[in-house]
Amino acid sequence: MYSSFFTLHLIMNWNLSYKELAKRTWSLLILSSVIGLVGCEDNTDQLGVDLMPTSDFVTRDYRSYDVVTRSYEVGDSVLARSSMSYLGRFTDPETGTVVKSDFLAQFHCSDTFSFPDSIKDNDVTSTELRLYVKGYMGDSLANFKLSVYPLNKVLDPDKDYYTNINPELYYDASAAPISTKWFSLSDRTISDEERTDANYNRSIRIQLPKEVGQAVYDTYLTNPEVFANTETYLNSDLPCSKGFYFKIESGDGAMAYIDVAQFNMNYIYYDDEFEKDTTGISQFACTEEVVQATRFDNEQLDRLMADGSATYLKSPAGIFTLATLPTDEINQNDTINSAKLTFTRYNDQVEAKFKLSIPQTLLLVRLDDYLNGYFENYLLADNLTSYVTTFSSSTNSYTFTNIAKLVAQILKEKREGTATENADKVLLIPVEATYDSNSNLVKLSHDFSMASARLVGGNTDRVKLDVIYSHYNQ
Repeated sequence: MYSSFFTLHLIMNWNLSYKELAKRTWSLLILSSVIGLVGCEDNTDQLGVDLMPTSDFVTRDYRSYDVVTRSYEVGDSVLARSSMSYLGRFTDPETGTVVKSDFLAQFHCSDTFSFPDSIKDNDVTSTELRLYVKGYMGDSLANFKLSVYPLNKVLDPDKDYYTNINPELYYDASAAPISTKWFSLSDRTISDEERTDANYNRSIRIQLPKEVGQAVYDTYLTNPEVFANTETYLNSDLPCSKGFYFKIESGDGAMAYIDVAQFNMNYIYYDDEFEKDTTGISQFACTEEVVQATRFDNEQLDRLMADGSATYLKSPAGIFTLATLPTDEINQNDTINSAKLTFTRYNDQVEAKFKLSIPQTLLLVRLDDYLNGYFENYLLADNLTSYVTTFSSSTNSYTFTNIAKLVAQILKEKREGTATENADKVLLIPVEATYDSNSNLVKLSHDFSMASARLVGGNTDRVKLDVIYSHYNQ
């Protein structure tokens, strides 16, 4: 009956204004509901609440704010905590910037280290260094000259080393190198058959004077306690026991990612099992127990820093983006449901065969937290004051979908008078993120891959902070 009455009312009042029609319709709905409720249910305690529209309680509001951004130069000084070492030099065809890298490495002595008892004539036949290349970017045919120097000072495994490390503090720069090597990552010193073998591992092979390995073996025979562990080995008087500095002297066009470095001693020994002489090898290797310290040298960054039409991300150890969140403009009386921040990337303008990749993972972290040892203290993104996101190729952007808790924390600090001068400032940092089998973030470190991105922002366009509020109506 009520539905028929309601339909008849609409037909009879077709010419009313929309506002008046809506008003009368709402009145009729309330009336019909009251009649129905009275007829069907004695308990009417919740009648007013049940009938009141949701909009009478909560209103949602959307606003977009300008975010000021600029490039933030870190030069060459970021924490060099990585199991990978980097070797080479590369000029970016897009920006004209140059990055050069070499590294210092110590070698681990296992507490089970030993030589065979039957080395022929007690003679080490050759000594070499092998740098195994996990990957590279650039031209594998590019030629480089590499010099190798023995270190004369032990690198402290409990100390943090940065990518602007001064190698001259750890080796004699006035002395001649112990070895030099011209190399290319394609390694044309071996045959195509060897290079295409399934067991082939790309490496840079550096011959050392035979006497270096012979001195290690002779000491092993006369003073075996030197090889009790890594500490006793590193602090011994053996030549080269403290490690090596691998220095790029010349060349351009490629960067090698070195995941394993070995110090090898080769010899002939009698194999009891096969009852014949055979070739043997004893080795020390770079492991996580010892220090590998990569040094990066960036050139021409001033050109990017002076570009006010955009901001930049550049790794390794080059440029971050600094954003100032507009918290003074945000309404503090309403609840912030979400706050989305998007950084859009400009496409490359230069076509080149070899060019830098796009940073894939970004950390958003407060400037104060970064300066106060975020990476040094092994901190992880907590989705409260720091966040991680990945590059979206479909939108050509990085999106932090909800940083509402960070915004709320900044507003709270300002209300309480505890906000610092940098309270509103956050950094975008290219990182390498490691996850466990359950997709839990377990490690964050600086991204040392060759990568670059030019982002919308700077003095030309503004990044937008999109905020959704809600508040209770009076």
